[in-house]
Amino acid sequence: MTIAIDARLNAYRNGGIPQYTQQLINAWCGDASFPPLQILQSRRQKGCLSAVASARFATLYTPPHHHAEAYTLPVEIGLRRPSVVLFPDFIAPTLRTFPAVVTIHDLAFLHFDDLLDDAARAFYSRINTSSTHADAIIAVSNSTKTDIVNLLGIDPTRIHVISEAAAPFARPATRIEPLRTVNGTALQAGTFLLFVSTIEPRKNLPMLLAALRICRDRFPDRKYQLVAAGARGWRDAPIIAKISDLHLGDAVTLTGAVSEPDLHWLYTHCRLYANPSRYEGFGLPLLEALACAAPALASDSSSLPEVGGNAAQYLPVDDPGAWADAIDALWVDDDTRAALARLGPIQAQRFSWHDTAMQTRQLLESVARQ
Repeated sequence: MTIAIDARLNAYRNGGIPQYTQQLINAWCGDASFPPLQILQSRRQKGCLSAVASARFATLYTPPHHHAEAYTLPVEIGLRRPSVVLFPDFIAPTLRTFPAVVTIHDLAFLHFDDLLDDAARAFYSRINTSSTHADAIIAVSNSTKTDIVNLLGIDPTRIHVISEAAAPFARPATRIEPLRTVNGTALQAGTFLLFVSTIEPRKNLPMLLAALRICRDRFPDRKYQLVAAGARGWRDAPIIAKISDLHLGDAVTLTGAVSEPDLHWLYTHCRLYANPSRYEGFGLPLLEALACAAPALASDSSSLPEVGGNAAQYLPVDDPGAWADAIDALWVDDDTRAALARLGPIQAQRFSWHDTAMQTRQLLESVARQ
């Protein structure tokens, strides 16, 4: 039996799907009891995605999201005669000679019409056909499974919920580092509210900024600070402008994308972590924050309560007053922050990449035997 995974996107991007693919590969190849995994890499990939000797590699020439992908990719993969292929990027070729399983991380592009550019819209418009013809579907949360059923009309028995997990770096701090310079900005531990995400509309940063404005007006002596860690994204200009509109230029630090060590420091040394997203297929930054023992506030929307369990406090997605109340209360409540910090790693331990790999393997083997 030859089990393969389409890892071409990893040569082009560093976002959520490539990270999912890489962590799955690491967990799979890191367990000697697993069968060898054939990693289908792009010819542009620098180096191999696994250093494990048992891993197998095949170089593919079709770029991800290419307009000819539906025709050339199944030929390239078919020549390798796989028993089953996992497609982590939502879409599998419809015309193929091998079984295919797709991972659907979220359906944000169906909830938010302006989320995609024209090229991405053309690629993801194949989601209905791909899902209908896939031999099985992985949803990363029960929330995403519900979306797949409701928005795509897929039989729920064909959808298998296999969660993601926090990256290995996400763990409580072993020592306190009071000061750190992140992308040129000096930060002091325990003095800032943290937001981690690409700056884009569905992440709901303007609502959090409105809450911050309320907090600053109520208690100016507390000198609330917000650190927003993440690259600028789609339709970010109005979001950035909101900082000036609310006169928060001295209260908000936009770090841009940060390194993994810096991200770990931000999670482990923030006073509070806030995830106000309107919609998340899984909510990985929330889980990372919990794994790092950050006291967390999150929206009561989509998958976030499912991921955070009892280790976070949940608030209405469109109520800056409620968020301001919660920030104000937790900012000075050392006992409650400490209690949330204890619960976070316990909740995060419910998810592991080894479990993800094990469940994925079982599904792929089942599909291959059909």
